[in-house]
Amino acid sequence: MTAAVPGEGGKGARLGGPALRLTVLVGENDRHHHRPLYSEIVHRARAAGLAGASVFRGIEGFGASSLVHTARLLSLSEDLPVAVVIVDTEERVRAFLPELDGLRPAGLVTLERCEVLRYAGPDGADRHGTREGGA
Repeated sequence: MTAAVPGEGGKGARLGGPALRLTVLVGENDRHHHRPLYSEIVHRARAAGLAGASVFRGIEGFGASSLVHTARLLSLSEDLPVAVVIVDTEERVRAFLPELDGLRPAGLVTLERCEVLRYAGPDGADRHGTREGGA
């Protein structure tokens, strides 16, 4: 497998093999200059040329405050947990960490080693535009 081959702004990057997964857990209502914090993290990751970032909304959870946030119909809580997940090479993810320090997110930030088995778009083309199978 290959490591990441950096492209301009993440475009054309190929990722495979050993990688690092950065997960940032924040509240849905957390903001950075009137923008959702999760959105700010995703846009900064894209600007840094990282391979990709996804945001997952939780249906229930609690953190440092020990207050349970839930999506249940009768609950008054709307500040649901949100996970921003970024995967790229260890070098590129670690180089991105100072961006998070500048945002001062309240929540949990974790790093886990992982292995990328496939990194392709919905049409089956990898990030270089070649189709699976080599064509």
